[in-house]
Amino acid sequence: MAEEEEKDDINNTNEEEEQGAHTGEKVIPVSGLYENWFLEYASYVILERAVPALYDGLKPVQRRILHSMKDLDDGRYNKVANIIGHTMKYHPHGDASIGDALVQLGQKDLLIDMQGNWGNTLTGDGAAAPRYIEARLSKFAGDVVFNPKTTEWGMSYDGRNKEPLFLPVKFPLLLAQGAEGIAVGLACKMLPHNFIELIDASIAILRGKRPNILPDFPNGGMADFSQYNGGLRGGRVRVRAKIRQQDTKTLVIDEIPHGTTTSSLIDSVVKANDKGKIKIKKIEDNTSDKAEIIVHLPPGLSPDKTIDALYAFTDCEVSIAPNAAVIQDDKPHFLDVNDMLKRSTDQTVNLLKLELEIKRNELHEQWHFASLEKIFIENRIYRDIEEAETWQEVLENIRLGLQPYISHLRRAVTEDDIVRLTEIKIKRISKFDSFKADELLARLEDDLAQVQHHLDNLIDFAIEYFKNLKKKYGAGKERKTEIKTFDTIEASKVVVANKKLYVDFKEGFIGYGLKKEDYVCDCSDIDDIIIFRENGVMQVTRVDQKKFVGKDIIHAYVWKKGDKRTIYNMAYQDGTSGSAMVKRFAVNSITRDKDYDLTAGTKGSKLLYFSANHNGEAEVVHVKLRPRTSLKKLRFDFDFADQSIKGRAAKGNILTKHIVSKIELKEKGTSTLAPRKIWFDDIVQRLNADGRGTYLGTFKGDDRILSVYQGGYYKTTGFDLSTRFDEDMVVIEKLNPEKIITAVYWEGEKEQYNVKRFHPEVSQKPVEFITEHEKSFLEFATTHPTPSVNLQFDKRSNEQDDEEIDLVEFISVKGIAAMGNRLTALKVKAIDRIEPEILEDEVEEIEEPEDNSGEDDGGMDSETDVNDEGSDEEPEEDSDTVEPDETTKKEADKPAPRKKFKRKDNPDDSQPTLF
Repeated sequence: MAEEEEKDDINNTNEEEEQGAHTGEKVIPVSGLYENWFLEYASYVILERAVPALYDGLKPVQRRILHSMKDLDDGRYNKVANIIGHTMKYHPHGDASIGDALVQLGQKDLLIDMQGNWGNTLTGDGAAAPRYIEARLSKFAGDVVFNPKTTEWGMSYDGRNKEPLFLPVKFPLLLAQGAEGIAVGLACKMLPHNFIELIDASIAILRGKRPNILPDFPNGGMADFSQYNGGLRGGRVRVRAKIRQQDTKTLVIDEIPHGTTTSSLIDSVVKANDKGKIKIKKIEDNTSDKAEIIVHLPPGLSPDKTIDALYAFTDCEVSIAPNAAVIQDDKPHFLDVNDMLKRSTDQTVNLLKLELEIKRNELHEQWHFASLEKIFIENRIYRDIEEAETWQEVLENIRLGLQPYISHLRRAVTEDDIVRLTEIKIKRISKFDSFKADELLARLEDDLAQVQHHLDNLIDFAIEYFKNLKKKYGAGKERKTEIKTFDTIEASKVVVANKKLYVDFKEGFIGYGLKKEDYVCDCSDIDDIIIFRENGVMQVTRVDQKKFVGKDIIHAYVWKKGDKRTIYNMAYQDGTSGSAMVKRFAVNSITRDKDYDLTAGTKGSKLLYFSANHNGEAEVVHVKLRPRTSLKKLRFDFDFADQSIKGRAAKGNILTKHIVSKIELKEKGTSTLAPRKIWFDDIVQRLNADGRGTYLGTFKGDDRILSVYQGGYYKTTGFDLSTRFDEDMVVIEKLNPEKIITAVYWEGEKEQYNVKRFHPEVSQKPVEFITEHEKSFLEFATTHPTPSVNLQFDKRSNEQDDEEIDLVEFISVKGIAAMGNRLTALKVKAIDRIEPEILEDEVEEIEEPEDNSGEDDGGMDSETDVNDEGSDEEPEEDSDTVEPDETTKKEADKPAPRKKFKRKDNPDDSQPTLF
């Protein structure tokens, strides 16, 4: 079939050519032209416009701009308009593309020294017109980018000028600057890397190591590079703004993510506020040379939760997909950034070797001609040409005159050498100094020996080259982006409750648009709602403006995935005449929009009693039976605390075999769930219940966490997993009001060290315990029961020996407002903290209530995580808390072992964790 179509095409082409021959017109067949032209266009855009070359890290327009600036370089600034005009001799795509590329190159602040308004990468403001701004090559560019002797040249697009095919760059320029371009069927996105780290990594490569480089963004911020994948396709980098809490009503964003501007970030915040995802009162942009965005919060809003919401719903967190594509050997290649650095380093070594070889050849030529000149003048060979009548005789006479003296030369004497000798002026011959000539030759020989030494030790020479670059240009180029590991923020947990949930219990409608129906609770527009109906059927669905979920609703509320602490107590009639059953269960995973029958499935089953308990409470109910002649006891009480928490699909236990008339609440109960085990992960500075980090203890009810900070204040917070802690935290532990905080601090006004001991008080705000003087600072704080210090005195002001002070005996426990006692009147050089061993009998044992939340082995749930389509289903866990491993269990159940009190090593429930 294909062969027949091909024959038809050939016949059609021949017919067209024959028709053209008859009419005298040239006929060009269109078949195949589009395919070839498109391929040529795509190749041209990839190779000549959008993707940088691996050799020098530059796109063609950037290379031509730098070459033009080198042509114009006289040490002074040139108008950008002049640079653009000069570049047009080499670049055929107009002044706009050249101007934009020049501004972007300048804003990278590496190769171009700028003067004037070049725009602001923080705010997104553009540069001034080319006629108003100026530029010149930076000293760094002069050192690492240009060398005509090692540059390969080609003709410009019109054949009138020469331009470099590649610039001999002796530095990983592509990795330092980054690059971005969209070609035809191909895109490139190289992230910038740190100047100093690239040099250190290049040195490591030369020493036989394989480093792992990570991006560094000029706007700073924080980044999670755990999925960077060497910059290859499929990798992902999460970048966050740096947000700090100025006070309870104000947040400050002072570093923004790469690829965003303050304007775009503010727009995203305003948009999220308009959609109700977050709540803000006002936002201000005070950015100048540094980013500063002020976010004002309404009263009563948690700053910690708002920070998480900003990361979840705005451009305060962005995800960047790198795509390391480069041109090598006129073809696009996808390379790992570490491989790029290796190739760049090897190329630098080759260029350094080439430069040394060129310099050695030049020194050889200088030495050779200096030796000839000395022979020519000292032996008065120039007199041999006085009688010569022709040019050839002159050259021959000089050659014969040199012959007895050239045996020590390193190469043969050529005719060009003799011609150069004839060009020596009489004035130079008359002032010739043999001593100075010998000095010149000795100096050239020393230079030759040094160059040869560098060639023999090329790797050491290259390492020294990189070290010199770092020393000369590394100042102020330290890493700006903080490398961190981000926790995953669940949007449903941080979204502001921007809607109100209404329910039509009888007709079976739910939604935030049913404002005439019964109000249930606040919710967000991304929440899931759990619904229970009178027939014992449960369903979870996404909230909407109005949605039908089934008639006769008895309970509807916001449902959170993985919620193991909300326990549902239920009694139902099994069929029309069956027994009354009771069950307790949690719902922590489901398939969305699927009906679940919570009864045994017998036809005619119905609910007799239902309650939802958000902290696992178990109430007492009063049961009334339908009167019968054989029944003597028509009423009895049942305590749900006696019922084990089982899976959702469990049938339950028999309450009674008789017909139940009514079940009423008699007495509210308390939680039957075990206290929650909490850990602190110092990597992400967050609490968790997954066993990551330092174990803080078990928490329930009003239990709180004590955190002490280097700024001289402490906080008492709840154990909500979204709680955020400041980075200068030095102590974190479960709050025990009986424990004593011992603090040693410098009192700025009196210029002395003070000691104070006090009981921490529960407060909703940070509590400062050192004076407010601007020079006051905290030396250390501890909750150790018997702390001591060793004072080292300044020997220049006194001869006092070191002194050890027991702080418990030194000062008694006072109020938190007390300034404390002066530690010493002498000038102190250093204060060393001493914390003795904690004996076992000093540690209080804390009894933990028994966990009876998941004793039964029957009726396990069998559903998967929430999904819209409904996929394969897995068993659901019964227990309401995450069980720690065996080691953690042992640590929690026994008194603390005898050991030194050390930083970041305190799994015991009753002891602090110090940082």
